[in-house]
Amino acid sequence: MRKSNITIYSTLALVALLAACRMGKDYQRSDLSLPTQFASTTATTDSSVADMEWKKFFSDPTLQSLISHALDNSFDIQLAMKRVDEARSYAKQAKVNWGPTISANITASSSFPSKNSLNGLSLKNFLGKEHLEDYNLNAGLSWEIDVWGKLRRQREAANAQYLQSYEASRAVQTALVANIASSYFNLLTLDAQLAVARRNVSLGDTIVQFIQLQKQAGQATELAVQQATAQQQTAKILIPQLEQQIAIQENTIHILSGDQPGTIARTMKLQEFKAWEQLSTGIPAAMVSRRPDVRSYEMALVSANARVGVAEASLYPTLSITASGGLNAYEFTKWFNIPKSLFATGLAGVTQPIFQRRALKTQFEVAKLQRDEAAITFRQSAYNAMGEVANALVQIDKLKTQYQLSTDQVTLLNSAINNAELLYKSGMADYLEVITAQSNLLQAELSNATLQRDQLSAMVELYRALGGGWK
Repeated sequence: MRKSNITIYSTLALVALLAACRMGKDYQRSDLSLPTQFASTTATTDSSVADMEWKKFFSDPTLQSLISHALDNSFDIQLAMKRVDEARSYAKQAKVNWGPTISANITASSSFPSKNSLNGLSLKNFLGKEHLEDYNLNAGLSWEIDVWGKLRRQREAANAQYLQSYEASRAVQTALVANIASSYFNLLTLDAQLAVARRNVSLGDTIVQFIQLQKQAGQATELAVQQATAQQQTAKILIPQLEQQIAIQENTIHILSGDQPGTIARTMKLQEFKAWEQLSTGIPAAMVSRRPDVRSYEMALVSANARVGVAEASLYPTLSITASGGLNAYEFTKWFNIPKSLFATGLAGVTQPIFQRRALKTQFEVAKLQRDEAAITFRQSAYNAMGEVANALVQIDKLKTQYQLSTDQVTLLNSAINNAELLYKSGMADYLEVITAQSNLLQAELSNATLQRDQLSAMVELYRALGGGWK
């Protein structure tokens, strides 16, 4: 009894020892040396505007509808989800790689040996037959014991690849949400600039008519009429250019959404949108953990780390168990004569690679290099993300000042063109001052709309850069 217990305990201890002999190291994130806060911010918690759902961040119903439709129909999203499904299938397969492989086989054969051969003579003498039949029905089992943790590392790599594809699909979504929002704001900007161009055409009509009247009264020349008309034509040329850009922008949004080109109905104007005054950024460490593209690179590193363990375990002996059993007979009528037709075989073996033309060692070395490459790429993605957030914060800060100055300039030039008209009518200014004032106002209003668009785009970019848009 004591001897039996000792054998059992020894076996359990051996199994535990072998189970502990896993190759490779478990993944641990290295120190990225990130700062405690973003430049020009004072955030001390990981709370960020990126935690907000995109439906709450973008309150315009039209924009919400465009984004929702794009997420349901975008070809990029569909492709990303297919890649997730592929990786999920491989992960499911890896979950059961610890189990045995079982297969079934059924064969029937008949051979006619030469009558002058030893086989033919033996067959004739012992069985009284001129041909040999063989009927076989068997099931086979092959089982690799995961002594060195190779199968476990394979499962770890497959799961990490699945998470990598999942995070990549989220990254596609954040990019799509940002692209649709930016494209929509650009569309509204073109609408605003088109309205500016039409107002300037109307203003040009008034100025041309007035100068023509001045010419008829002998107070202006034909050159003045021509200059005023040319300035009006500058605004007129803008109209078809902007209409062309509007149509192209509408088509772009439709293509992003997986639709055919077409028009887009708008219910709001650019002036009705206001950029957020305060956008909480959180801390850099939380941003790295939140951004799906950075997370995707980290999962690639986890997978590469696991593959190092797989490659290292392949250098060591493989313990496998094989077995087969079934029914076998040399005549069909005796095939299912049980138990006489039953057979079974079993085999346990250890295979140690000796000379593989350096293939296994090369795989191990390459796996370690690929892990180093994945680590560099992960660190690079984290730093790139930091740079994108920093750039967006600078844009938001500086564009706010530029937009305010531009708005003041538009107000000033509106007043200037009124004063120029009054002075021209009273003979205290010439027609060139009126035309110059109109030209300056046109450019200022176009630039003002562009700066407002840039503010909104910077707000969208900060939301994306912080990792928002996938919720």
